[in-house]
Amino acid sequence: MQFRCERLLTSNGWLNKQTVTVEQDTIQNIRATSSNDAHLAFYPGSVVPGFIDVQVNGGGGVLFNQSPTTAALAQMSQAHRKFGTTGLMPTLITDELPVMQHAAQVMAEAIDQNVAGILGVHFEGPHLSKPKKGVHDEAFIRPVTDDELALYLRKDLGKVIVTLAPENVSPDVIKQLCQHGVKVCLGHSNADAETVLKAIEAGADGFTHLFNAMSAMLSRAPGMVGVALNTPDTYAGLILDHYHIDPICSEIAIKIKGKEKMMLVTDAMGLIGTDDDSFMFGKQKVTRVGNKLTTDNGTLAGSHLDMLSAIKNAVHDLHIPLEDAITMASTTPAQYLNLQDTHGVIGKGKKADFVVLDDDLNITALCQSGRFIPQS
Repeated sequence: MQFRCERLLTSNGWLNKQTVTVEQDTIQNIRATSSNDAHLAFYPGSVVPGFIDVQVNGGGGVLFNQSPTTAALAQMSQAHRKFGTTGLMPTLITDELPVMQHAAQVMAEAIDQNVAGILGVHFEGPHLSKPKKGVHDEAFIRPVTDDELALYLRKDLGKVIVTLAPENVSPDVIKQLCQHGVKVCLGHSNADAETVLKAIEAGADGFTHLFNAMSAMLSRAPGMVGVALNTPDTYAGLILDHYHIDPICSEIAIKIKGKEKMMLVTDAMGLIGTDDDSFMFGKQKVTRVGNKLTTDNGTLAGSHLDMLSAIKNAVHDLHIPLEDAITMASTTPAQYLNLQDTHGVIGKGKKADFVVLDDDLNITALCQSGRFIPQS
């Protein structure tokens, strides 16, 4: 497959009037368009890397916790693909062990079947801080046991992220997880700065939804937020819906961490891609008002954010250059997952996952694994 485009975002910046050659699911060549290419399909606008979401609880009417099947994972992936996401980490929220074990087996099957867009699994909990539990069910919050460790260390799950509270998980356990390739993120935590720094020393290198459900930065107590902002080698996810974080705080965090360490995430629930306005999460009813999801007591319960909207918010509201917003949505999450050799940028030898945006940042075309998929 070959096509022409108006401009293309590469690791070296924007290139104008380019012709791209794709074989199977891989980009084979990128070159300047010549007069001999006039017969090829042409895509006006901007071709950018497909987005990668490392924290997504559901979509298309399903939640991973409630529908742990390969069909549900495919449904989630399809729902988010409409908004430019070509790779995602389905996220299992704090739950009982049998649910976790079943979800892991389903993930193994999805990886084996190469379900489009599924990169691995994100276990958000259950080893969290009860004071910072958010919408997570306190009844399921617990210490790490050998059963959970065995689950996290499976080698057939694709990429694995575990979000945990470092005050409830020892540095030795964190080190063990990291040595076996698990990405340890810190979050839903009331830890002090010293405890957070010890977790980072043990190998943790990410923060889940920065600012939210974590110890705040105060003048004499840096907390988890302060450490996250002050450790240049760590990554952080940011829910850029303007409900989870005030835009000023988002701007500050991005300026400090930089586009190379900040990841745009959705933390999306199952309503994405549907017209529904409520769902049950355990015993709690979650209601959508506009694009805000809350329980009856006003607690934020995930988001109704998609990756394209996060990028638009970054560009339009925070005045971040489009290429920098794309970096935070594509390149940086790929690097965090150690997928930088194949994902996150457009280049020769990379996976053919890309999105075509018009001048208003709306999606006009999308290619996943070398195949253009019609946009409804």
